[in-house]
Amino acid sequence: MALSAFDAATWDDISIGRIDRKVFELALASAQNAVERGKADPSTLTVIDFSKPSTTARMWVYDLRSRELLFEEHVAHGRNSGFDVPTSFSNQAESNKSSLGLYRAAEAYIGKHGYSLRLDGLEPGFNDHARDRAIVIHGAEYVNADTAKTQGRLGRSLGCPAVRPEISRRLIDAVKDGGLVFAYYPDAGWLGASPYLN
Repeated sequence: MALSAFDAATWDDISIGRIDRKVFELALASAQNAVERGKADPSTLTVIDFSKPSTTARMWVYDLRSRELLFEEHVAHGRNSGFDVPTSFSNQAESNKSSLGLYRAAEAYIGKHGYSLRLDGLEPGFNDHARDRAIVIHGAEYVNADTAKTQGRLGRSLGCPAVRPEISRRLIDAVKDGGLVFAYYPDAGWLGASPYLN
């Protein structure tokens, strides 16, 4: 992976979609640090901006080689993280909360939610219990934009970044086996302590 892909200046506003550019730049910096430390060799970067409400698209998947936006999607958060906008995050088992930080997408498998993708958290104290907690990307019927408009939020998960069933297989296949996933929220504790942002 050419490190130029992590230079935000090489990405124009059209190619990054409707993401906040500052969040996109943080995600690129985090991914670049992981590459430079030998923790990843990604072909894709997925960014989740949990500072946005669940009723809007807040997940973006980028092809780092072609600098192309592959997906711009709704994504669920954990039921104990908050209502429409999550405000509380955890790395603990049974918390039913989302976790922040950088993950490496691992293997796809068939589980109770069908075709799913395991995630390995790369940030001690923030998301490194993800595999033990079974925090995975999977499709869920409660990730539905129409339902979100009706009830004022998406359905919520047990901490997994769940997506629309209609796109889940394509999205998982795009990012599995080494893609990076960056989950953001302006949490001062995480921003100040993340090994990939400092």
